Amino acid sequence: MTELNSNIQKPSLFQHGTLTRHQRWRLIKDNAAGKGVIIGGLSVIVAIVLIFFYLLYVVFPLFGDSDAESVAQYKVPEMQLGKTLLLAMEEQNEVAVRYTEQGQAIFFAVATGKTIRVEALNIPEGVQITSFAPGTPAKGVVAYGLSDGRAVVVKHDYKISYPNDVRLITPVIEYPLGKEPLLIDAEGHALEKVAVRIEEEITTLAAKTAANRVVLSSYAKEESMFDDEPSLEQTGSVLDSIAMDVDYLLIEKEHRLMYLASKDGHLSVYSISDKENPELLQHLSVVEKGRDISSLAFLNAEISLLIGDSSGLLSQWTMIRDDKNQQVMQLLRSFKVSDSAVVAINAEQRRKGFITADAKGNVGIYHSTAERELIKENISHSFPASLTQSPRANAFLLQTADNTISFWHVHNEHPDVSFDSIWKEVWYESYPKPDYIWQSSSASNDFEPKMSLTPLVFGTLKAAFYAMMVAVPLAIMGAIYTAYFMAPAMRSYVKPSIELMEALPTVILGFLAGLWLAPFVEANLVGVFSLFMIVPLGVMIFAFSWQKLPKSIRHRVANGWDAALLIPVIIISAWFAFAISPMIESLCFSGDMRVWMNDSFGIGYDQRNSLVVGLAMGFAVIPTIFSITEDAIFSVPKNLTVGSLALGATPWQTMIRVVLLTASPGIFSAVMIGFGRAVGETMIVLMATGNTPVMDLSIFQGMRTLSANIAVEMPESEVDSTHYRVLFLAALVLFLFTFVFNTLAELIRQNLREKYSSL
Repeated sequence: MTELNSNIQKPSLFQHGTLTRHQRWRLIKDNAAGKGVIIGGLSVIVAIVLIFFYLLYVVFPLFGDSDAESVAQYKVPEMQLGKTLLLAMEEQNEVAVRYTEQGQAIFFAVATGKTIRVEALNIPEGVQITSFAPGTPAKGVVAYGLSDGRAVVVKHDYKISYPNDVRLITPVIEYPLGKEPLLIDAEGHALEKVAVRIEEEITTLAAKTAANRVVLSSYAKEESMFDDEPSLEQTGSVLDSIAMDVDYLLIEKEHRLMYLASKDGHLSVYSISDKENPELLQHLSVVEKGRDISSLAFLNAEISLLIGDSSGLLSQWTMIRDDKNQQVMQLLRSFKVSDSAVVAINAEQRRKGFITADAKGNVGIYHSTAERELIKENISHSFPASLTQSPRANAFLLQTADNTISFWHVHNEHPDVSFDSIWKEVWYESYPKPDYIWQSSSASNDFEPKMSLTPLVFGTLKAAFYAMMVAVPLAIMGAIYTAYFMAPAMRSYVKPSIELMEALPTVILGFLAGLWLAPFVEANLVGVFSLFMIVPLGVMIFAFSWQKLPKSIRHRVANGWDAALLIPVIIISAWFAFAISPMIESLCFSGDMRVWMNDSFGIGYDQRNSLVVGLAMGFAVIPTIFSITEDAIFSVPKNLTVGSLALGATPWQTMIRVVLLTASPGIFSAVMIGFGRAVGETMIVLMATGNTPVMDLSIFQGMRTLSANIAVEMPESEVDSTHYRVLFLAALVLFLFTFVFNTLAELIRQNLREKYSSL
């Protein structure tokens, strides 16, 4: 028995040892190909992982912590020249200025406190300074109110030069309206409060006098052909009946609104578009009863007021249009800054952030839109006397009651991003209610970035949904007929032709959709909807009529070629649908369906809308779903179908209960791959949607998708800016969405395969 076994094994060993050269080479190639496939698969996985971590690397700084670092502390320079009324820094954080109650401008080194220059302002002799107010911080303008009803407007500026290739900043004092004081109150009363706004062509000053009158003066520059210097033409008005104490007086930079506020919390808003006839718009209380206003300032762009009260609460108010289209002040949000009074507020010059100081010397940095507290530091136990940020908001100076100035550096790169600002409704300035908005950039620093990704995700899902509504029924039904019922000869033409459609560049489809399909659908809207009723009806009538024909006629068409007869039927039915659409539109929709929808239901119509996207992107997705589905159905073992038919099942019963169930994993994969293609599609939605980030389920409205938004805005974004990183966050969201969705799809597919593998 042992000899027999050895004799059986010898030929196998002999054969293995006597492989021909061709067989050995083929074995080497097979092994190399197998390893190549493994390496290729692993390389794809590694590439995907690297892409994921690169996206995380770019996005992570958005959610990093902000911090502040103490740099220097020194005594107030030239303290003998008077108490500080205002501190201000230039954007390089090298030179600062201190305006004093004695009319002195003291420039000093920010890092050391060393005095650079002292300049006495042009305050007339024998006149006292009774008030002071900064203008727009970015312009460096301030105003001194005087005891004789006049005001001096001053501007600090910084000249930069590079002697010996070293930067030198030279501070200067200018008088934009002339050195001579301007007469504000003709009666000569002292100006107890003053406000100033200067633009290139117009200047507006307002003052509250000792006689409890508010005087408004406007100065327009007029060029003279005989004089090099432009003259100032003054207009103005007087508000005699002020029913409250005026402790705060502000004019917004567009010279249209003036705000008067009292410490007890009352605020009056005046329209000063017509400087000679100011109009009271609203009088309201902006703090709770029992609390006082302790500080008041504009937020950047001066659309909103920041109001700090004695309880440590800071609130943001802005002017909006109410339901009656009237301008009213609206509370947008509040920040609990401290348990002590908020005594100083200073807004950033280029973003919607601001810095505060409370009575106990605690300094906080916040961002209004993101509703974030970014930094909270106790700088000093002394009472804050003056607070300022640099124009770049990367440093601040705090002067306290003990005559000490603290200089701090701030690292705060992306304050305007938070979970709420990205995913939740945000109440933006001048908007009537909270909303989801994407509007990322503007030419002005006054702009409030609106970076909600919600409308982009909504647009992505909406575009994919309508594309799948068009593609899935046509692709799957077509694949079923092609794989199971169609004659092999006809299938050899149909399948390659449909798969060839996948080679069409999507930019061409988008071009056709935007420039031809969208206007065509708009002009033939009734005809498009008529197609969905008349074409199926025409096919059913033809099928019924075909069944009634004699068998001798029907049998002339070979089995599996029946679909060819439907081509002229579909063409004729489609022509008929468009031919009768004007009559239908005239009878049912008063001659214009778009106007009828808007008048009857308030449904607007955009030319580039979801219907156009569904048709165009559905056309692009059909080949993918069709090809995979057709292969899955065609690959069902023939013994299953033959066995089912032999047991008496009809072809349709076999298709539904055997073939489709067996092929369901492949069909599901086809749908998921098609959905992934629709979600990631860029050029079609970019060119055919209008690219408006709106959240509207209507099929007649457009949208903006994540991929299209990245394609449009990435070339315009500044590298490493908040906008740039948020676009990468959008890419990360798209990546994770696709990954999670495909993972779930694969799990479902495997479950279907295990469930129906026993058939």
